[in-house]
Amino acid sequence: MTLEKKIKIEEILERGVERVYPNKEALEKALNIGKQLTFYCGFDPSAASLHIGNAIQMNKLSQLQALGHKVIFLIGDFTGMIGDPTDKKAARQQLTRATIKENFKVYKQQASAWLKFSGINAAQIKYNSKWYDKMSLEDFIKLGSYFTVQQMITRDMFQERLKEEKPIYVSEFLYPLIQGYDSVAMEIDGEVGGNDQTFNMLAGRDLMKAMIGKEKFVITSKLLVDNEGKKMGKTEGNIINLNATPENMYGQVMSWPDGVLASAFELCTKLSWEEVKKVQERLKNTTLNPRDFKMKLAHEITKIYHGTKKADAAREYFIKTIQKKEAPDEIEEITTDDDQMLLLTAVQISGTISDYSNTKARQAIEQGGVKINGEIKKDPNEKITITKDGIVLQKGKREFRKIIKK
Repeated sequence: MTLEKKIKIEEILERGVERVYPNKEALEKALNIGKQLTFYCGFDPSAASLHIGNAIQMNKLSQLQALGHKVIFLIGDFTGMIGDPTDKKAARQQLTRATIKENFKVYKQQASAWLKFSGINAAQIKYNSKWYDKMSLEDFIKLGSYFTVQQMITRDMFQERLKEEKPIYVSEFLYPLIQGYDSVAMEIDGEVGGNDQTFNMLAGRDLMKAMIGKEKFVITSKLLVDNEGKKMGKTEGNIINLNATPENMYGQVMSWPDGVLASAFELCTKLSWEEVKKVQERLKNTTLNPRDFKMKLAHEITKIYHGTKKADAAREYFIKTIQKKEAPDEIEEITTDDDQMLLLTAVQISGTISDYSNTKARQAIEQGGVKINGEIKKDPNEKITITKDGIVLQKGKREFRKIIKK
């Protein structure tokens, strides 16, 4: 085995890994043999963008792809309609096929930051509706015979719901079985997923053994968590969507707590494993300023999705607008025919509120999060005069827009 291959296998087995099933020794032996194995990770399109938590799994897939193994980026366009109940104390809102299809439009482009979808050993994209749309009711009932109610009901979040007398829908109850069958349908060798997906992934491992007599490796990764051990994700509202602008992506990383830095360098960057370990060692030095590490992390993450030039510009934007509290040199301009408009309307047309809703815009204003020409405004119904020179609207610390009278 060459030194290069040894280093790559070490990274696969160690970097960001919480546990390997059946064990690391078995996976290491399989990776050393030289036979091409197939690994996958599933992504349910429950939102119109992937997020930084998904990137943790794509990072692991990219390591396997670099070693020469086949990787599958599975879009759960069927499972996404049900919604994974993992860690959820209440049922997810079910999505339509139309919404699911709209949501995953940009997934391949975003995943390309990590995976190669062309050339030698290109990553494959598959959709689990391909086999579920063809499955008969008889086949599905047979599938259900491989698991017991007792196995499913022991899950922590179901027990929590029972205690709180909250509903558990049959569709949620069956989710691990349905996700598990993906492994059988694709006849893969291994699956990659966050440690919160362990139950679902092991369900697939059990199904593969029972249905086709094949072993399945499961690589569970660490999660990006805050100082209190809470997962940073969509539900918690502190995750970074991969469609964020360079300025917002950089700024959001800078808002992360210091305690997340060590794991974020390990899980979310393309720095070499050796370099990551050096950074983690330096983070233990309490005389060093965490802000400097955070700025490096923000730049590394922004560079992955937007390139070096835009990451550099985002850093300068942050220094100017946040550290020096100045307005940026270049501000997106919006023109209007109106001489006056309500502050609420100005915030909405600025696009600084992602869903353009009255409620979100009103909340931002009333909480003191909106400035006009540097002055905090808290009355959504205040009339703002729009001039030909323009007024500068600032929402939060990082978002600026200039509204100009035509």
